[in-house]
Amino acid sequence: MGDRTVTYSPAFTLVPTYECFNRCTYCNFRRDIGSSGWLSVEAAAKQLASLDPKHVREILILSGEVAPNSPQRSQWLERLYELAALALDYGFLPHTNAGPLSGVEMATLKAVNASMGLMLEQLTPKLLHTVHRHAPSKDPQLRLRQLEQAGELGIPFTTGLLLGIGEEPQDWAETLTAIAECHRRWGHIQEVILQPHSPGQQQDAALPPFDLWQLPNVVRLARSLLPEEITIQIPANLVTDPEVLRTCLEAGARDLGGIVPLDHVNPDYPHRDIDQLKTQLQTWGWELVPRLPIYPQFLDWLPPVLRKRVPPDYC
Repeated sequence: MGDRTVTYSPAFTLVPTYECFNRCTYCNFRRDIGSSGWLSVEAAAKQLASLDPKHVREILILSGEVAPNSPQRSQWLERLYELAALALDYGFLPHTNAGPLSGVEMATLKAVNASMGLMLEQLTPKLLHTVHRHAPSKDPQLRLRQLEQAGELGIPFTTGLLLGIGEEPQDWAETLTAIAECHRRWGHIQEVILQPHSPGQQQDAALPPFDLWQLPNVVRLARSLLPEEITIQIPANLVTDPEVLRTCLEAGARDLGGIVPLDHVNPDYPHRDIDQLKTQLQTWGWELVPRLPIYPQFLDWLPPVLRKRVPPDYC
């Protein structure tokens, strides 16, 4: 792709469950355990059957977390596997983001996922006393270990930073450096998301929004610290100021993430019409093109059953 190319993933989200044993104060996704139930395979099949594989490439399997010691953990893992396998059957490529997993759990899901992901968020431990004080799986060392584990298992991986949740600017560099070092060991990080905290109606705490005018500076910092082959992503629906979006692209961002009918993590921020977004980028000299949930340089990592699902024009 050319130097003026920006990518996005035409995606659809399956949510196995909104229930989560964490309670992050800024979350607009989770629901209390026992309040909403799980997505059935039959209901997921109906959703997938309504999609056009020509216009949707990625099925994002985005789940609330079941506690590691819960008796429902094995059933939850089975449902994650079933939904990914179902997406493959319907001609899509799955990408699962379901929180920290054991090595055995990650290896199990690798068999039915083109890629996987987990936000590192921030490495500073002080957030465990503030926004993450009721979120055991947000321990930064636990999440950093997930990046290492994905590398050990050869899983193409997406991670990222959540900006504006109480960290300091120097924390950005620490987190980005840790991601870069992990990638240099394993070569498995596809992209790093720079996600600005964007307040929603469901969160517990009135945390202010991240100052979007700082985002281009974070992009520049990320580009200076990350290996060149790692793509920097900014979510198009959260960068609501066109000038900030343009400046982020000029600073080194090259992906706008999954463009979906509903952003379940940020439901108050709908995506713009893709044709309007393409037109706007064209006026700035950028070409917006779709991609798969796995980047081309990682295709050889896929097992045969997944490799045959990749469109020939992507090889």
